[in-house]
Amino acid sequence: MASLTQYLTQLFQQTLTELGADPSYGQVIPSNRPDLGQFQANGALAAAKSLKRNPRELAQAILDTLPQKEIFADLSIAGPGFINIRLTDQFLRQQTQHVHDDIRLGLKKVARPRNVLVDYGGYNVAKVLHAGHLRPTIIGEAIRRTFVHAGDHVLGDVHLGDWGLQMGQLIEEIRLRQPDLPYFDPGHTSPYPDDSPVTMDDLLTLYPQASARAKEDEAFAAAARQATYDLQHNHPGYRALWQHFVNVSIRDIKRHLALLETEFDYWLGESDAEPYLLPMIEQLKRDGFAYESQGALVMDVTDPSDKKEMPPLILVKRDGAVLYGTTDLATIAMRVEKFNSEFIIYVVDIRQAMHFKQVFRAAHKSGIAPHVELEHAGFGTINGPDGRPFKSRSGENVTLGEILQMALEKAAERVAEIDNEEAPYTPEERATIARYVGMATIKFADLMNHRSSDYILDMERFSAFEGKTGPYLLYSTVRAKSILRKAAAANLTPGPIVTPTTDVERELLLKLGEWPDMFWQAYHERAPNHLCEYAYLVATAFNRFYRECHILREPDPARQTGWLALTDLTRRMLEQVMTLLNITIPERM
Repeated sequence: MASLTQYLTQLFQQTLTELGADPSYGQVIPSNRPDLGQFQANGALAAAKSLKRNPRELAQAILDTLPQKEIFADLSIAGPGFINIRLTDQFLRQQTQHVHDDIRLGLKKVARPRNVLVDYGGYNVAKVLHAGHLRPTIIGEAIRRTFVHAGDHVLGDVHLGDWGLQMGQLIEEIRLRQPDLPYFDPGHTSPYPDDSPVTMDDLLTLYPQASARAKEDEAFAAAARQATYDLQHNHPGYRALWQHFVNVSIRDIKRHLALLETEFDYWLGESDAEPYLLPMIEQLKRDGFAYESQGALVMDVTDPSDKKEMPPLILVKRDGAVLYGTTDLATIAMRVEKFNSEFIIYVVDIRQAMHFKQVFRAAHKSGIAPHVELEHAGFGTINGPDGRPFKSRSGENVTLGEILQMALEKAAERVAEIDNEEAPYTPEERATIARYVGMATIKFADLMNHRSSDYILDMERFSAFEGKTGPYLLYSTVRAKSILRKAAAANLTPGPIVTPTTDVERELLLKLGEWPDMFWQAYHERAPNHLCEYAYLVATAFNRFYRECHILREPDPARQTGWLALTDLTRRMLEQVMTLLNITIPERM
């Protein structure tokens, strides 16, 4: 089922083809002058230039040739050839009824589903989750849900930072403190303990101490490098101890993700690419892609189109260590083999753009992933009131847990100010609503901005029940649900959509008809902000409709049941969009 703009575009493209013009000039868009029309077609100027015709004459020829004139209430030409379009109320009613009757609200699925993998989260083992982890979690989850809704076969992978020198440093630090642990006993033959010798709090203390010690003590640094080597070559005690690091860290991460209602299909990490590393490097050397440079093994990733110098991708450093680029390349090889991935999206800090350009080029050029689409969906930073990356008053990085707690506390304040007219809240219900409001606050605040933009996290502003905020969307959706509950209690049920007679009705019908356009824009651009904008516009149109059309007091039964159907369609639309944004809606507020 086509959206209104898609349907009109098809008619105009067909007409331009009949007139001998390029059909691409037939694009129809919502009008930026609602006083002149609901839609506009601006292609007559460019089409006339290509045909060497007068633009206004061609615009008139388009109107004369255009089929299905019965659906148009008004067609007019403005300026040098702009065409303004207004649809009949009856046609608007019919199209909205089609949307209402469709379980997917007028949205088709992709013609050929792809195997899509979304790489987001990027948490590190044994490290605290900080403010910078909020954006990849929220944005990645929204992108994953959008692709699932489009009909693709989608996997979400957290890609843990669980390998490398930091693990060796931790092992050595624990050896210094607890040398009698069985993990360090070369003669140990029985199974290692199931219980971890360290907690998450221990790891958060031990890791910075180990890192600092490695910078000051060369003997410790050398021992940590050896421990890393032994770990990566399957030292049984180190592997068992490392697994405790991973398990303890994942449990802590999942505690935060439970509040954010985010789950991953796979909890793979850099370590899972380890079996692919050496075979991949040997293959790159055999095929002539890898070569030595100043003692390191590198790969040329330049392209004739480069306007700036592109440094080679370092595969192996002169000391034998591999870098993130090498493990990322091996991870691509693993994903192609293990998941048959056709499209991999990396939701990672935008400052890593050069890194991913090098890795993607290496994957394509070497044949590791010759036909796999690889994309870096970069994001900006969360900033504090001073416009700089979010910090505590003491200048420390704010943890993810602290941000979530800030949102919950502010939401609890907001919810304490409201009461429900149907029945008082129980303390448990008020707490649940506050949790939903808090999470809606930070999710919508993040997603309403284009992911590449930095933004200031203003909890006071974003937690308000008015304006472009998550709580406003919750309140609007709950309002629709409340109307439907009251109607059901009065034995009123939704009927057929009625022909609009007021501007507020027309505005709401037009907005509901834009859903496919907004969804596919968010899908193709990997930009959930389009979903946020759409939800806000629908909610705003519905609230205007609610204020002017007194649904439960309407004396005309046909209009009343038709308005109930429109209310129910609005509820379904907002619920669908908010599900894609991973925002949970309470039953009442």
